[in-house]
Amino acid sequence: MTDQAIYDYVPHQRTKAKLEGGAAKPVRVSEQLPTGTTAARFNAWLAVKVTKGVGTMWCAYAFALIALISLPQAIRSHNAVTLVSWVSQTFLQLVLLSVIIVGQNVLAAAADKRSEATYKDADAVLHEAVKIQEHLHAQDQVLENLVEKLTRVEARSAS
Repeated sequence: MTDQAIYDYVPHQRTKAKLEGGAAKPVRVSEQLPTGTTAARFNAWLAVKVTKGVGTMWCAYAFALIALISLPQAIRSHNAVTLVSWVSQTFLQLVLLSVIIVGQNVLAAAADKRSEATYKDADAVLHEAVKIQEHLHAQDQVLENLVEKLTRVEARSAS
């Protein structure tokens, strides 16, 4: 039999990078800070700190208490427009701001977990695919040996 293989496994460049240890880990929301100027990095750092502070339910409770301070005055005005303004501009804006940020933080954490799970699944599939390639290569060797033996048997029986 000839030494020519019927199939040459050529790994995808991403597979090759992963197997060589060069593939990147999954991106996490918390790691997304700009790498630009000092001012840009400071602004991003400050924004993250403020967001983390405001994005807590304790901050939402504090904002609710602050908003409630002006509620008696809005009620005493006996003016529907003033009361609606208090609800929409004071209470909802202050309290919902923090609650929405808390929700976004929960969603970002869930997205990070999904990303990590997807990464681990893809990594497992990659390793399984490599094992399949190794298995197929081993089978090719066995089949080549069988073909060589069969060829020798045919040659002996022909003579």
